[in-house]
Amino acid sequence: MEEMVGVWTEEQNDAIVADYFAMLPDDIAGRPYSKAEHNRLLQAVTGRPRGSIEYKHQNISAALKGLGEDWLPGYKPAFNFQTSLIDVVVRWLDRHPDWLAPTARIAMGPSPSALREEAMLWIGPPPPHSNAPPWPAP
Repeated sequence: MEEMVGVWTEEQNDAIVADYFAMLPDDIAGRPYSKAEHNRLLQAVTGRPRGSIEYKHQNISAALKGLGEDWLPGYKPAFNFQTSLIDVVVRWLDRHPDWLAPTARIAMGPSPSALREEAMLWIGPPPPHSNAPPWPAP
């Protein structure tokens, strides 16, 4: 197969994003998967070389990190990517709303980001300007 260079097509981006999301639940749940096997299948589907696919996976990690989503630790984010890649990732998430549903995440197992406690926002009366109580002393 002839090696392709240049800009990834929408179809190629859709294929690699779908593949990335096929690996991510296994990674989150701690189940084994083969990055090499995923790469070989993508080479056949996209016509892209191994290194190009590896780098595009890193781009997807960067896009997901930018969106505040979980990403594959084995693909360190590489932030130099086509902005259209974000559109492809968002489109995938739109087509799979269950991915963002908490029940789906719980079924896959805990993710490191899920273990963080949410900050509590408390809005009450403003503090007094002095240390004296706001009521008269008896």
